[in-house]
Amino acid sequence: MRKLAASFAAFGLVVAWPAAATGSAIDPEPRAVIQQTLDEVLAVLRQEDLSSEQRRDAIEEIAYVRFDFTTMSRLVLARSWKRFSTPQKREFVEQFKLYLANSYGARIDRYDQEEVEIFDERREPRGDMTVRTRVLGGEFNGVIIDYRLRNREGEWRVIDVVIEGISLVSNYRDQFKEVLARGGPDHLLEQLRKKNEAGPKAAPAASEQ
Repeated sequence: MRKLAASFAAFGLVVAWPAAATGSAIDPEPRAVIQQTLDEVLAVLRQEDLSSEQRRDAIEEIAYVRFDFTTMSRLVLARSWKRFSTPQKREFVEQFKLYLANSYGARIDRYDQEEVEIFDERREPRGDMTVRTRVLGGEFNGVIIDYRLRNREGEWRVIDVVIEGISLVSNYRDQFKEVLARGGPDHLLEQLRKKNEAGPKAAPAASEQ
């Protein structure tokens, strides 16, 4: 269940469901970002005249705007980020973004009209915010999906997705740490290139590896 739930969460492939206001003084903008993202994805999924590839492309465009892939890349590589040259850092961000798209985008057709409610927000260290959501209905009823957002230059963007306590960033950090230990930045970039060149079917989600 967690494997498929993760595939939905990575690009917001769930239906937004308006939740009651909490009445807290927490900045409402992160919640609005998640709500708008889910609404936009739903609009794409409801277009029956689109092919799977067209849906995937449209949803990727939404994700590329709402996710901060540079920050995610830094968090995934952790201390190893300093081992990458400037050109290597740029390439890693692009390869990692494509790798995520290949890993999760191919599963769009598994969406089965689930809905999701935003039920809570909480402050995190470094000024981050977590928006908490719960899947309603379907095979994944009750699954908790948390979106962690960070404000960069006045804009809130997603930097991690946590499914039932399992962090996307942490999953990839563990996976890539092993690859880096075997051959350093060049080896990791080479492996990502090979998987991305092979296309979506060759890039399983981190939770499946």
